[in-house]
Amino acid sequence: MKKRKNIITVAIDSPAAAGAGTQAKLIAQHYNLYYLDTGKIYRYIGNLKIKNKKKFSYKLVSEKIKLLKLNYLKSKSLLTNEVAISASQVAKDKKIRNIVHDFQQKCAYQPPMKFNGSILDGRDIITVQVKDAMFKFFITANLNIRARRRYNEYKALNKKMTYSEVLKSLRKRDKSDKNRKYGPLKKTKDSILINTTKLSKKACFKKIKSIMDKKIYN
Repeated sequence: MKKRKNIITVAIDSPAAAGAGTQAKLIAQHYNLYYLDTGKIYRYIGNLKIKNKKKFSYKLVSEKIKLLKLNYLKSKSLLTNEVAISASQVAKDKKIRNIVHDFQQKCAYQPPMKFNGSILDGRDIITVQVKDAMFKFFITANLNIRARRRYNEYKALNKKMTYSEVLKSLRKRDKSDKNRKYGPLKKTKDSILINTTKLSKKACFKKIKSIMDKKIYN
C-alpha cells in the first residue's frame, strides 16, 4: 500500500471502557487527525451477524466493509450489550480480521488530504494494524471504574442493565480480548501506558498532549 508521507500516526490499544475513545476524539480534534474507532467496525459486523443469522457470510462482510462509511459506525444500535458480545465473537475470526485489516490500513496510511494524519484505537492497533505509528499509547483503568463508566453510558441510553451485569460482561470481554488467537490485546514495550483510573478526561488529554507536542514541535 502506498502511504502518505510526513503524516502524524497515532495508535491506541485498550480494554473496553478505559476512556480510549474519548481521548482519541480529543486528540483527533486537536491535531486535525482522521479518527477510526476500530472496535465499532466489529460491532458493525457483530450487528450484521445478529440481523442476518441465516445469510451471514464472509462475502456479505466483505461487501458491506467495501461500502462502509464512518457515519454508519455512529449508530446507537451498535451500543447494546448483545452487539458487544457478538462483536467479541466475530473479532476472533481470522478471515473477518483480514477483511477489516485492509479497511483499517487505508484509514491509517491514506487519510483524506484535509487531515494531518490519522488516529486509530482498538485492541490490536499497535501490535498488528499500525506497528510503525509515530505515537503508541496503551490506555487502561481499573475494572470496577470501567464497569461504572459503561453502566452510566447504558443508563444514559436507557439500556436496562445492572452494574453487576455490566461488570460481568466486561470481565468476560477482557478475557476474550486478551486470549483470542488472532490480534489479542496486550501492551507492547514501546507503547506508553496511560492509566485513567484517577485521571479526569482533561488531565488525561493534557498528559498525552504533552508527550505528543514534545515530539511534533521539537
